[in-house]
Amino acid sequence: MDVRQPHQGSGLSLDSPEWDITRFREKLRGEAVIRGAPRYEEARKVWNGMVDRRPAMIVYCADANDVIEAVRFAQSGNHLVAVRSGGHNVTGMSVCDGGVVIDLSRMKRIEVDPVRRVARAEAGLSLGEFDAATQAYGLATTMGVNSDTGIAGLTLGGGFGKLGRKCGLTCDNLIGADVVTADSLMLRATRFENPDLFWGLRGGGGNFGIVTAFEYRLHPVGPQLLAGSVLHRYDQARDAMRFYYAFSSKAPDELSLDAALVTAPSGERFFSISACYTGSVKAGARFIRLVSEYGTPVESRFAAIPYLQIQSAGDSFFPRGRRYYWKAQFLRELTETAIDTMLRVYASATTPSSMLVLQQVGGAIARVQKTETPYVNRDALYDCFPIAIWDHAADDAAAMRWANEMWDAIKPFSTGGVYANNLGEEGENRLRSAYGENYSRLVEVKNKYDPGNFFRLNQNIRPEPSAAQHTSASIGQ
Repeated sequence: MDVRQPHQGSGLSLDSPEWDITRFREKLRGEAVIRGAPRYEEARKVWNGMVDRRPAMIVYCADANDVIEAVRFAQSGNHLVAVRSGGHNVTGMSVCDGGVVIDLSRMKRIEVDPVRRVARAEAGLSLGEFDAATQAYGLATTMGVNSDTGIAGLTLGGGFGKLGRKCGLTCDNLIGADVVTADSLMLRATRFENPDLFWGLRGGGGNFGIVTAFEYRLHPVGPQLLAGSVLHRYDQARDAMRFYYAFSSKAPDELSLDAALVTAPSGERFFSISACYTGSVKAGARFIRLVSEYGTPVESRFAAIPYLQIQSAGDSFFPRGRRYYWKAQFLRELTETAIDTMLRVYASATTPSSMLVLQQVGGAIARVQKTETPYVNRDALYDCFPIAIWDHAADDAAAMRWANEMWDAIKPFSTGGVYANNLGEEGENRLRSAYGENYSRLVEVKNKYDPGNFFRLNQNIRPEPSAAQHTSASIGQ
C-alpha cells in the first residue's frame, strides 16, 4: 500500500463548464472549495500526513439536500467521488486526486432521547462530539478510541471501542440510517424499511450510499469508569504477556483489556496493559487490582476517570498530520511461540512512536450470529496490528517495511480474518477475509443499490452480474 499514489478511475479531472459549477454552488447551503482557492490546501488534508491528494473540488455539505445535489453533480459529469466525515482512514480513501470530495464534517446535529435511549446523529460528528452529547444524559454507545474519529466511517466498518465487549460493536447498536444512494434518492434503512440496505450498512462500509444520519441504541454509562494502565519492563514482558492472555481470555464482559508493545522517548521498550471497567467503580476494583498488582510493574496508574476523558486518552498518541501505516489481523489466542515472535520482531521497530497493539474484542461481540451483520470475524479475541508512526517522508520506506515484517511474522498465528476498518489497499482476497461467508450477500446489496460502483473509494465490494443476468446475456448472443 502506498497512500501517496492517486486512486485510478473515470472522471479524474473536473472539466465541467464554469456555468455548471456556478449553478451547482447556487444550489448549496454549504460551500464548494475549488482547487486553487485560498482555503484549498488546508481543506484537502486528512488525518494521515502520508496522504497527499488533490481533488478538483471539496463540497462541504450543510445538510442532506446538499449531499443529494453533490451526488447529482458528480454523476452528471462522471466525476470520481470520495466521501469524507472524519478523514481518519489510514489510506486516505476519503480524498481523491482530480475528483469531488463530498465532505459531511459540517453536519453535526444530534438529538438524544434519554427516555427511549436513542440518539439520532448526523454523519459529520466526531466520536468526541457524539460522546459529549450522550454523556449529558449518562448514556453512551460503543465508539472508538480517538475523539476526532468520524462516527460515520467507524460505524459503517463495524466499530470497536471500550464498550464493545459489554454493548457490542457500534454497528450492532445501529437501529436506523438515512442514506443518499448513487441515483440521488434519499432512503430510510431499518430492519423494516429497506432491510437489505440496513444489513449492508452494519459493517459493509460506504459501498451502498452516503449515510447522512444514524440512529443508535444507547446504554447507561459513567459518568466515571475505573480505568488506567500498567507498564512492564521489556525483560519481564514475556511473563506479563502470558498473564495478559490468561486473564483477558477469561475476563468479564465489563472489562476491556487492550495491550501494546511500546517504546519510550528514551528508546527503552515496554509492555503496556490498558484496562477499563465499564460497570460500577466498586465492582471493577477487584479486577483492576489483579491487573495493577501483577508482577513488578514500573508504573501503574488506575483511577475513577470521566468517560469522556477515557475516550480521548489516545488523542495524544495519534495527532493529525503525523505519518501512519499499519496492517491488522485477528488472533484467537496468544501462544508461547506467538509471544516470543512478537517480542523478537518488535525489538527492531524503526521509530520510537511505533507500537504493536492487541485490541481485545470478544464478549458481547462474539454472541452475535455471524450472518446478523456483514462483520463476520466474531470469534476472534484480539485485533493485532503493528502501527508505524513517524514524521518525515525520508523515513517512509523503513517504517512501512518494519510494519510489514511485523505483520508477516505474526501471520502464522492469525485466524486469517481482518477488521475492515483496519484494512489498507490490500486487494480483494484480504477484503474477502473481512467478510467471509457474508461477501456474496454484500455483492447482492451492491448490485441493487450501486450497480455502477459509483461509491468505489472504500473497501470496495465490486458489483457482479447475477446468474440470471449471465443467462439472459447468453440467450441474447
